[in-house]
Amino acid sequence: MSAEPTRRTFFSFATAAAVAASQQKPLIAANDKVDVAIVGLGGRGGNHMDEYAKLPDANIVALCDVNQAALERGQARVEKATGKKPKGYADMRQVFDDKEVQAVSMPVPNHWHALATIWACQAGKDVYIEKPACHNVFEGQQMIAAARKYGRMVQIGSQSRSIEHKLKAIHLLHEGVIGKVYLAKGLCFKRRLSIGHKDDAPIPAGLDWDKFLGPAPMRPYNELRFAYNWHWFWDTGNGDIGNQGVHEMDIARWGLNRGLPKSVNSTGGKYYVPANDDQETPNTQMATFDYGDAELMFEVRGGTTGPEGGLQIRGGNTIGNLFYGSEGWMAVDGDGFQVYKGVLNPNGKSERQEKIMDEKRGMGGDTGPHMANFLAAVKSRNYKDLHADVEIGVPSADLCHLANTSYRLKRELKFDDATRKYLGDEEANKMLTRNYRKPYVVPEKV
Repeated sequence: MSAEPTRRTFFSFATAAAVAASQQKPLIAANDKVDVAIVGLGGRGGNHMDEYAKLPDANIVALCDVNQAALERGQARVEKATGKKPKGYADMRQVFDDKEVQAVSMPVPNHWHALATIWACQAGKDVYIEKPACHNVFEGQQMIAAARKYGRMVQIGSQSRSIEHKLKAIHLLHEGVIGKVYLAKGLCFKRRLSIGHKDDAPIPAGLDWDKFLGPAPMRPYNELRFAYNWHWFWDTGNGDIGNQGVHEMDIARWGLNRGLPKSVNSTGGKYYVPANDDQETPNTQMATFDYGDAELMFEVRGGTTGPEGGLQIRGGNTIGNLFYGSEGWMAVDGDGFQVYKGVLNPNGKSERQEKIMDEKRGMGGDTGPHMANFLAAVKSRNYKDLHADVEIGVPSADLCHLANTSYRLKRELKFDDATRKYLGDEEANKMLTRNYRKPYVVPEKV
């Protein structure tokens, strides 16, 4: 099919929202399938296609990608899995115009999360958007506003919120299993090799580079800014703290039962890689968030590492969370959780640790149950049924943004949760948003 977009202007979805919503299918009955379109067919897009193909409540009716080759591969993949070839689009706005589509699932790059979600909500579609919820603090608030204004279900891809043993672990923390939790620590020790250096090059045939960049500044095509490595450039990604790390950041905030902090301080750098490595984001980063009565710490470590606490190395990585309370501590990762209590020795002068709980992960994956929860909320029309509603996902992403801003400005920052602004720091406040490239502008009013 042609890669040309539909011949129409970038009309205001806000003014057309009522018309668009009225043209949607009627509310979905409990026993009906949800007609889903998947936008973004890269590595994570493959997971979306495979999982929705297996879910009994989903019907994949359309796919979209700015890369023609990826679109064609995706259509063949879904057809093989379901026996039905989905429609193909090169522009997500065509998907939002499609009256058959009821929900969109969008594993697109971070810099597209907000605008894609807002456009979809304005067009009357429910949204599953991958983590982190947003690329900056301003965008998260606009996503929440759009979800509420248009009555849309917006699920963030924080799959830990749908994993049984993690749900149980957080419930126990909130019930006081280790007393008052005063420190939550997130660990993202994920081995990352150097991405090296590549020169700019001609845009490959079949790739719409303008649409890939979207809200980001126009840059010459470079292979390292495309595919997975877009994570390591500030224009499009948020580094590993906003990639793998935001999953653990979300769990840390969840267990600590807090929103945004009073202050943040983050340090780190690009270490252990050659001088000509093109990555912009740090491969080593430490962030501390002060809540007044508790603290959240987060560490990114991309080099060779060892384990920490009760968390073990698996495949060269140590990824998980540690919680410390007045009566003990807890370790949580993808394989389960352990609870340790402090027990006084008979002399009453020293303390030993005793493992009181060791819960193993059950069978099954994480993405499928999270998507099933999304589809159930699409049917119930109650956003409170979502395990990771946009209002839950946004503050977890915001912690990553606060940390990155502190890292980039090389100073501690005071933050006011009520106004979502930094105190007395206009340079930092400018980094709450970005200069959007027209016409891909996240609107001030959704």
